[in-house]
Amino acid sequence: MTLPGPPASLSAMSGLPFELLLSLRYVRPKRTFVSVITLISVLGVSLGVAVLIIVLSVMSGFDQQSRERILGFNPHLRVIMDPAQTMPDYARVMAIVSSNLEVRATTPFVLEQVMVETEPDSGPRRVSAPYLRGILPQYETNMSILAKSIIHGHFDVSNRGILVGCEFARNLHLSVGDRVSVYAPNVFEKLRETADKNGGALPAGTPLPVAPEFEIRGIFDVGYYDYNLSFVVTSLREAQDLYELENTVHGLTGMLKDPYRAPVAQAQLERALGPGYRVMTWMEENENLLSALAVEKNVMFFTLFFIMIVAALCILSALITFVVQKTREVGMLKALGATDYQVGLLFLSQGAMVGCIGVLAGYGLGMLAVNYRNEFLFFMRRVTGWELFPQSIYQFTELPALVVPGDILLVCGSALLICTLGGAIPAWLAARMKPVDALRYE
Repeated sequence: MTLPGPPASLSAMSGLPFELLLSLRYVRPKRTFVSVITLISVLGVSLGVAVLIIVLSVMSGFDQQSRERILGFNPHLRVIMDPAQTMPDYARVMAIVSSNLEVRATTPFVLEQVMVETEPDSGPRRVSAPYLRGILPQYETNMSILAKSIIHGHFDVSNRGILVGCEFARNLHLSVGDRVSVYAPNVFEKLRETADKNGGALPAGTPLPVAPEFEIRGIFDVGYYDYNLSFVVTSLREAQDLYELENTVHGLTGMLKDPYRAPVAQAQLERALGPGYRVMTWMEENENLLSALAVEKNVMFFTLFFIMIVAALCILSALITFVVQKTREVGMLKALGATDYQVGLLFLSQGAMVGCIGVLAGYGLGMLAVNYRNEFLFFMRRVTGWELFPQSIYQFTELPALVVPGDILLVCGSALLICTLGGAIPAWLAARMKPVDALRYE
């Protein structure tokens, strides 16, 4: 009669496969060198998972905030002439664009770089070259957050009123009520043409152009440093006069019901408008910024992923040492009837259990850090005076974060898979042991 071996007895007593039961028993901390390595492995996996969750959540938050700020000030679509020229029949084009089911609102625009010169009561004059944007105030509330972003003054561009960004105003020492002179590029082109006709010099008595004066009616903050620094806004009529466009415009801007369907609307409008018109999406205009954020997120992921690779190598070394220590026990299990598969699964499940413990601990630590990230940053600022994310650079009063379930699943799943594979070599070594050689081991 064949006596039941220990594997069957262990399974019957616990209700678990004996491989898992022994794995749980071996994973328990003991005062041995292998237990120390196992503990280090768990800590490595936990830190790797936590850091990846924190970094990917913060990068996703930056990406979301950047997109919101881009979409808050910029249109979703621009319709311009191809090749670049002014658009004379913009009313007809507006009717075609507005009839598209994807489009929520549309308006004409004038956008070109100008030279702005301050007119202080005393002290030196300051000069800058921002982009001047001509708008129709009655439509702007449907087109951007500009009307809601006035921090000083009022949203008023009538009678040569002009709106400037807070960074632009700070650099040129401007405030509401100040006056500035605005020079269009065509003024300098005329002077150059006159000089070219006279051998490169202006003839005596040539009248110098007089730039129109604008009064600063409002200072805006749209939440994005470049826009606050590089844009000034006036009425469409004033911009047309400044550029001598008469009744033409540079193009049309459009807002969509869903900005992420911009490529669909682009294809539909290009077919409807026909040749001679070009439709540009916000994704194309901000491709460099969006691509940089995506690349940074991927680089962060792959760089920090090596933390878990190191943890998996610790698991590998710990289990190889463990296999050597338990050589006689492996021989006894095989002599009592354990198969190669069961012995291999014993050590493979050990790596998986270490991974599970590390992943769960890392997930909890990472989510805790993400939820209390701003409290931690404020505490560091109070204690050390050091600001990790300066508001003057990043333009964020709080550190943004967005937990994406797909990112969490990718981090936790890949960490668990790597830890499990870390036990594959020790499991293979244990499974191929011969019972006679193992029992003879000293």
